[in-house]
Amino acid sequence: MSKRPNIILIVTDQHRADHLGCYGNRVVRTPNIDGIAADGSRFERFHVANPVCMPNRASLMTGRMPSLHGVRHNGIPLSVEQVTFVELLAAAGYRTGLIGKSHLQNFTGHPPSVSFVEKAGLTPPPEALREADRRGRQGPFYQIENQTLWADPSHDVALPFYGFQHARICTGHGDEVGADYRRWLAAKGGDADRLIGPENALPDQRRVGPQVWRTSVPEELYPTRYVDELSVAFLEEAASGDAPFFAQISFPDPHHPFTPPGRYWDMYDPDEIELPASFGKGDLAPLHHLWDALEKGEAVRHLPTVPFAVTEDEARVIIALTYGMITMVDDAVGKILATLDALGIADDTIVMFTADHGDYMGDHGIMLKYMLHYQGLIRVPFLCRVPGQKAALRSELAQTTDIPATILGLAGLQPFNGMQGRDLFDPEAEAPGDILIEEDSAVPMFGEAAPDRVRTLVTDRWRLTCHQGGSWWELYDLVNDPDELENLWGRESVRDVAPALMESLVSRLIDLQDRSPLPTGRA
Repeated sequence: MSKRPNIILIVTDQHRADHLGCYGNRVVRTPNIDGIAADGSRFERFHVANPVCMPNRASLMTGRMPSLHGVRHNGIPLSVEQVTFVELLAAAGYRTGLIGKSHLQNFTGHPPSVSFVEKAGLTPPPEALREADRRGRQGPFYQIENQTLWADPSHDVALPFYGFQHARICTGHGDEVGADYRRWLAAKGGDADRLIGPENALPDQRRVGPQVWRTSVPEELYPTRYVDELSVAFLEEAASGDAPFFAQISFPDPHHPFTPPGRYWDMYDPDEIELPASFGKGDLAPLHHLWDALEKGEAVRHLPTVPFAVTEDEARVIIALTYGMITMVDDAVGKILATLDALGIADDTIVMFTADHGDYMGDHGIMLKYMLHYQGLIRVPFLCRVPGQKAALRSELAQTTDIPATILGLAGLQPFNGMQGRDLFDPEAEAPGDILIEEDSAVPMFGEAAPDRVRTLVTDRWRLTCHQGGSWWELYDLVNDPDELENLWGRESVRDVAPALMESLVSRLIDLQDRSPLPTGRA
C-alpha cells in the first residue's frame, strides 16, 4: 500500500474470545472471521479496559481508561470534550463512517438510577454547581441515541458524531433494536409493532430460557442484515472517492436477548452443547447469592443489567442461540469481505475484528456480565489483517485502549497527548507485564450493601481483583487454574505473591494517571 490504507473495524457486542473457531471453539461456525485470523494477527490475550458496554466503547474511541474519559459505568455519555481517534483520522483526510451500534450515549430514555442527594440541614449547591466537572453532558447532542426521540422524523444523528462524518446507528439488542434501524425496517415494509419483541414472538417450546424468544423478524429484516447492507453501501460509496476511508461496523449481536432469526434459531442443537467446566462451581459469595436466588425461585432474570443463575438446560439453550447469532454475524462479515474483493480494494484495506466485552455464558452457572472479572467476561477477540503482513499468533497482553493507537500507527498518524494505549505493531512499543481493568457499579449488586468499585490486574499468570465495595477479593492462578475455580486470596500458598501483585497494581494505577493537558507555561 503506497498511500494511506483504508481501515475497517468490526465490533460485536458481548462476544467472548472463545466463542470463535479461531480461538479454539469446536462448535460455533465462523469461517469468515476465522479467515481474518488466518491471514492476519490473532491476539491471544486481549482484554477490555472495562467489561461493560458504554465505558469500554468510550475507551475504544479515546484510547483512555474509564477513570479518565469519565464513562465509569453505563448511563454516562462520552463527553464531546474527549478527543477521539476518529477525529484524527478525519483531520488527516479520511472518510469516516459508523454503521450499527454506537452506545456512546444513553438510549433507553429511562431516568438515571443515581442522582444528586440533598442532605438534610444543609443548603444544596445551585443546579449548575452540583458536579465537580461543570460539563454535565446534558443537551441535545447527548440525546441523539435516546430511543424515545426517534419517533420524530426530524430526529437524526448530528454530524460529525464523535469524528464520524457518516453515521447510521442502531440502539438496543436482539430483535429489540431502534433508531435508524427502525426507519430502514419500515422502508423495507416491516412493521416493528407487529414483529419486534417477546409479545410478537413465534411459538416454539423447544427453546426455553430467560430472555429467549423466537423472533417474528425474518432474516432479511433482522438488525444484523441492516448492518451488513448499510456497511456494503458505505464501502461502495467510499471506494468511489479518492480519499482513504475508515469504517466502524458495529453489530448489536450476540448480546442478549437471545433472538436469532429464521434458520439461525435452529442451527445449533442445545443437546449437543457442552457446558463450561466451571458450571455450578466456585467459592465466591456472589455466586452463592445467585445460585440461592435461582433455587428459591427469587432470581431476577428478565432485566438486561442484572446477572443471573441458570439451570443446565437453560445454559445449553442460551449458548446454542448465541452461537446462532454469532454465525449470522459471521455471514455478514463474509459479505463485507466479499465486497472488498468485488471493489478491488481488499489489498488496500486493513480489517480488524473485536468485541466490546464478553459474557459469563454459563461459566460458574451464571449469565450476562458485571463485577465478576472471569476470563469469559474480560477476554475478547482482537484480529488484525494487514495486507502484506504475515499471519502471526500474538501472546502478549493487550487491551481495548491499544486499538486507537494501533489504527493511527497503521495510518501513519501520531496519537494525541494523553492517549494511553500502544501501537501493537510498533516494534519500539514494549508490551506491558500487566494490564489494568476498571469497573464501577452504579447500584449495589449480589446482595451487597453498597455499589462495588473493582480494579483487576492481569499478568501472564495471575488475575488479582480488588473489590472496594464488596466483601470479597480474588486471586487466581490462570496457568494452573484456567477455569478460575479456586480463589487463592488470603491463602498461605500465595503469601509472597499477593504483596508483589498489589505493588504492581499500585504502580499501574499511578502509571495510568492523566498526562493531559501539558503545561501552558513555566511557573
